Amino acid sequence: MSELVYVVSGNDPVLRDRAVEGLVGELIGEGDRTFAVEDVTIPGKGDKVVVEDDGDDRGDERPQAAAAARAAAAALSPPFLSALRVVVVRDVGQLTKADAAPLVEYLQAPLDTTALVLVAGGGKEPADLTKAVKAAGATAVAPESEKTSEVLSDALADAGVTLDPGATKRVTAHIGEDPSRVQSFVEVLAAASEPGSKLRSDDIEPYLGEAGPVPIYELTNTIEKGDVAGSLAVLHRLMHASSAQQAKPLAALQVLSSLLNAYRRLLVLDDPEVRTAEDAAAAIGGRTNPRSARYRLDHARALGSDGLRQAFAYLAQADIDLKGARAIPEDAVMEVLVARLAHLSGRARGGARRR
Repeated sequence: MSELVYVVSGNDPVLRDRAVEGLVGELIGEGDRTFAVEDVTIPGKGDKVVVEDDGDDRGDERPQAAAAARAAAAALSPPFLSALRVVVVRDVGQLTKADAAPLVEYLQAPLDTTALVLVAGGGKEPADLTKAVKAAGATAVAPESEKTSEVLSDALADAGVTLDPGATKRVTAHIGEDPSRVQSFVEVLAAASEPGSKLRSDDIEPYLGEAGPVPIYELTNTIEKGDVAGSLAVLHRLMHASSAQQAKPLAALQVLSSLLNAYRRLLVLDDPEVRTAEDAAAAIGGRTNPRSARYRLDHARALGSDGLRQAFAYLAQADIDLKGARAIPEDAVMEVLVARLAHLSGRARGGARRR
C-alpha cells in the first residue's frame, strides 16, 4: 500500500484545481516546484497537440496514450534537487483502457520517492485504472465543499470580511451554481474594504458582475408561483449564463424539453383517483417524494384540465416556433412561452384561493 498515490475529485474544475494546488504545496513544502513537479494534462479528443519528432517512431500514437506514458515515465524517474518527485496527471477521464496501461503498470509497484496525483476530469476514468488506484491504497482528495454558500462562508472568513444576512443571500442567489467565482469576488471585496468591514447589499452591488447559472428546476418552481418577472429572470440565466461546470448555457430546446416534462407530470396528476401526496408520488414515479409531489398536485388541481390544456397549447406553439414556423428569435419564443405559463399559473392560483 502506498501513501504517495492521490486521487483528486470534484465537479467544479476551478475548485478541483485549487485542491490540487493545495495538495502539491503540502507535498513539496519549501522545495523548488520547478524541479519537483511534473504536470501532465491528458488532451481531449478535439485538442490540438504538437507532437515532437524525436526519432522513436511514436508519431502515430494517440496523444492521450503519449501523455499517459510521459506521466508514467516521470513517476519512475528519481527526484532531482528535491526529496520527492510529484507527478500530477490531469483529466484522467480522457484515457481509454489502452491509454492508461502505463499508469496501471506503475501503480503495481509505485515508488516511495514519487507522489502520483491523478486528477478527475474529461469523463469517467477506465475501470482498470480505478482498480489499480484502489489496490494502491490511494488517498482521496476533494474540495471541502462545492456549495456556493459554504464556499462563500469559508472565503469570507479567510479574507476577514463579513456580510450581513441580506448581502449573503444576494451574493448566493446572484452567483448561483458557479462557486468557482466566489474566491475572486471575495478578494475584490477585501481589496476594496477596510479590514473587518461588515458589508450590506448596497455595498456589494457594484462588484457582483454577471449573474451565474441556476438549476433548471428553478424555472418551473418560479413559473408555478405565477411570478412572471422572476420566471423571465431565471430563463435569461439558464440561456445565457455559463460556469466552470457548465461551459455552455442551455439551448432553447433544452429548456423547452424540461418544461414539457414538468407539465407531463402535472397531466398525470389530473386524475380524480390521485387524492393524496402519496398517490401523487406513486403516479409521478421515479424518486419523487410525497412532499414534492404534494406541491405538484396542488399546482395540477389549481390549473385543472382546462388550464393544463392551455399550457400544452402554449408549449406546442413554442415548439413549432423554435423549429422555424414563424421566424421568431429563440429568445423571444421562450420569453413569450414562460410569461404565458407563469401568468396562467398565477391566474389559476388566484382563482383557487378565491374558491
